[in-house]
Amino acid sequence: MRWLSRFLAAAVLICLLVPGLAPARSRRRRPAASPQFSYYLLVLSDAPDFCDQSPGSKDPLECGAGRRVGFVVHGLWPQAETARGPESCGPASPVSQAIVQATLRYIPTESLIQHEWAAHGTCSGLSAADYFAALRKARDAVTLPADLNQPSQKMQFSPAQIESKLAAANPRFPKTAFRTSCYRDGELQEIRVCLNKDLTPRACGPSAGECTAATVTLLPVR
Repeated sequence: MRWLSRFLAAAVLICLLVPGLAPARSRRRRPAASPQFSYYLLVLSDAPDFCDQSPGSKDPLECGAGRRVGFVVHGLWPQAETARGPESCGPASPVSQAIVQATLRYIPTESLIQHEWAAHGTCSGLSAADYFAALRKARDAVTLPADLNQPSQKMQFSPAQIESKLAAANPRFPKTAFRTSCYRDGELQEIRVCLNKDLTPRACGPSAGECTAATVTLLPVR
């Protein structure tokens, strides 16, 4: 029976070496692990100050005269507790036009919508439809004081004053759920809102950042 043992051994070796004959179990791929993050940052960019920055061309949908755009959603960013969160976590198919159209009221340009999905949405563990639905829901839950969102003249506040105004307008949020970010010239860059993974408000972690300028400038809407 020695010949039979040799025949069986050869058959097993062929199955292992030829991909098409390999056992099904050996061809299975383990599912990719879900990206790890602690919470979300809802990032609201101040359009007048962004449009004032140079160099670089600015999209007229956001920066065109007469548009009167205040804050726009920059993104919903998965964030680590004490460090920046993951980015660009996998291949990103283009976001469908149905999702784009539903989101343009929040993010004014399609290019930014596509960028945010590739850079941050792919790290959420959600589908594109669910990620942008979460982004819209998160933005709808935040009230921006009118003097911040639609200023008619140049104004200056300390970062603490801006955060206090936001906390007063959103009493369901912890006072520490809001952070400011500023450009080097002291103009306001972003308002950042900290949310749990289920989009309930929470206190910001160290990774949310903070503007360290004594005063921050807000430019009027165009």
